Amino acid sequence: MMAKKPPKPAPRRIFQERLKMTALPLYFEGFLLVKRSEYHEYKHYWTELRGTTLFFYTDKKSTIYVDKLDILNFIRLTEQNSAEKNCANFTLVLPKEDVHLKTENTESGDEWRGFLLTVKELSVPQHVSLLPGQVIRLHEVLEKEKKRRTEIEQLPVASVEKEKEPIEEHRDAFNPMPVCFYTVSRKEATEMLEKNPSLGNMILRPGSDSRNYSITIRQETDMPRIKHYKVVNTGENYTIELEKPVTLPSLFSVIDYFVKETRGNLRPFIYSTDDNFGQELNTEGKNEKLKKKPYVA
Repeated sequence: MMAKKPPKPAPRRIFQERLKMTALPLYFEGFLLVKRSEYHEYKHYWTELRGTTLFFYTDKKSTIYVDKLDILNFIRLTEQNSAEKNCANFTLVLPKEDVHLKTENTESGDEWRGFLLTVKELSVPQHVSLLPGQVIRLHEVLEKEKKRRTEIEQLPVASVEKEKEPIEEHRDAFNPMPVCFYTVSRKEATEMLEKNPSLGNMILRPGSDSRNYSITIRQETDMPRIKHYKVVNTGENYTIELEKPVTLPSLFSVIDYFVKETRGNLRPFIYSTDDNFGQELNTEGKNEKLKKKPYVA
C-alpha cells in the first residue's frame, strides 16, 4: 500500500510560519522579477513586504525565504522604460546597490510603488495611479507602520537591535528554539529526513553531550547524502565547525546561515501538527519523540 502524500500547507499555516520566522507585519505581497547586484539575471520570487523589508520566496507556498532586502534606506525609486507589454519595470537605488524589479502587469507595478513609498516615506504618495480601495489600503498600512516604528523607538536599545534582524533574534515564549529543533538522536534525525523529504531537509538536535548541538542535513545531489555538523555553544555565541569555522550570536542565526548559504536549498524540517498526519509520519511508533517540547538548558 502506497504511503499517503503529505498534505499541502494551508494558506493560514503558511502565513503563521512566515510571521513566526520574520516577526514582522505583512503589508503587501505578489510575484516579482528581481535582479540584485550579485545576480546574473532576473529571478522570479513570491515577494512579501513586511515592515520595511522585502522577503523573497522561491514560490507562493514556501515558508522559508531565500533572500531579503531592507528598503528603509533606499535613496530613490526610479521607473524604467520597458519594451515588454503589460510589465512595470523600476529600480530601487540603495546606498550599496541598485535593485531592479519587474512586475507581472502595470497595475501591480503601481501597487508595489505605492506600498514601497508609503513605508519608506511614512506618507501616501500622491503621484501613483491607484483605485480608491487601494488608496484606503495604503492609509491603513501607513497607520500600522507609524505605530510599529513608534513602538520600536520606545524599546530599549538591545530590543531595537533584535528588531533589525527579526528572524535571528525572534523568540517564542512556548518554543524558544528554532522550529526545526527536535530532541532526537543522530539516527532518528536521519530517519526523519529520509522518510519525509517533503517536510524539509535540515534538523537541529542536541549534541552527544548536554551542552552543544548538531545540524543534520539531507542533500539532494546525484544521490541523497546525509551530513552532520557540530554547533559549539561558547556561552555567548554558537560556532559551526566548518573548514573555516563560523561564529553566530544565536541558534536562529545558525539556521538562517545554512538557508542563505545554500540559497534556500536547505529548509528547516517542520512536521505537520495534524494528528492524522503525525501518525503517518511515525511509521515506527515513535511519534511522541517528534512532539515539540519547551527546551530547558
